[in-house]
Amino acid sequence: MNKVVLITGASRGLGAAIALEFAKNNYDIIINYLNSKEQANILKETILKNYNVRALVIKADVSDEAQVKMMVQAAFNTFGAIDVLVNNAGIAIDSLVEDKTVENFEKILKVNLIGAFSCARECAKIMKEGSSIINISSTNAVNQYYPYSLDYDASKAGLLSLTNNLAVEYSPKIRVNAVMPGWINTEMNKELDEEYIAAESRKILLGRFAEPEEIANVVYFLATPQASYINGSIIRVDGGH
Repeated sequence: MNKVVLITGASRGLGAAIALEFAKNNYDIIINYLNSKEQANILKETILKNYNVRALVIKADVSDEAQVKMMVQAAFNTFGAIDVLVNNAGIAIDSLVEDKTVENFEKILKVNLIGAFSCARECAKIMKEGSSIINISSTNAVNQYYPYSLDYDASKAGLLSLTNNLAVEYSPKIRVNAVMPGWINTEMNKELDEEYIAAESRKILLGRFAEPEEIANVVYFLATPQASYINGSIIRVDGGH
């Protein structure tokens, strides 16, 4: 029987790359999405067509505790297990500091941080020995050089603390780690100004943004037996900075 992975925010970008990496390695896939229904279903069909695994699409807002509970229960009802949780769902609302609102700040925290907590708590209730939770943070958690994203940065910094505390709480049954990517060559980032991309790339020792698959490889590794002694760790994947 295949192992099962639940990936939040999996319909596109890094989440989709993570889903494909796990599918390639014979995991049944739970694709969570909120707004990108068409892309989620395209990803599901791609997985079913190319890999001998099962795939389930579930719409749920991770910032809503009731929806998280329904998502986890639906996943368990279908597959009978969740072996890996990847907390990938996240939002950013960049703006000048003077234009930021408490409402938007709270929205970012509810998705990026509290949503990750809710998903971890609900999945941990049904996870078996040897399961794994992987939180997707960001180098913005430790490199606070972007005041226009200070709310996003704060949420991702909180995710590092959450990772460490959950690793203590769930050990030795469940390992909890975080991946901290830098810039990733996603569709969203490709829309950035070319000069800005070039300037940011010059700060990276490898001289380029990561491909989503390069981050997905690390996420998958953390879920494997080869990473069985990695727990409560923050893995930085940013090409050198």
